[in-house]
Amino acid sequence: MKQVIASSKNPAAIGPYSQAIKVGGVCYTSGQLPFDPETKELEMEDLARATKLCMQSIFNICDELGVSKDNIVKCTILVADLKQYGVINETYGSLFEGNYPARTAFEVAGLPLGAPIEIEAIIDCEK
Repeated sequence: MKQVIASSKNPAAIGPYSQAIKVGGVCYTSGQLPFDPETKELEMEDLARATKLCMQSIFNICDELGVSKDNIVKCTILVADLKQYGVINETYGSLFEGNYPARTAFEVAGLPLGAPIEIEAIIDCEK
């Protein structure tokens, strides 16, 4: 049976979808956009900060599940400009202590609200 997962620390969904869905021992997040939790503004300029904001939303979902970021199994990164991949890669890598999830990155023609990046994750919910 599926269970809707949402963190009150994350912005509300901007469409008809859930922040995350847990099925059995696995949680699948929706793509997380780089919203600043305080201002509710989308980070459009600073890609390093945008990457951190996307990942913080995923970490908030981990907190809601009662697991650590080490339980993230895979991330998919969607980016508007793959030429900026170095910034994303460096920032993303700094958020983990070597227990890196599997990862895929794609350049896409466009993202919701014109965002520069969106990241989704698969999380192992076993503690």
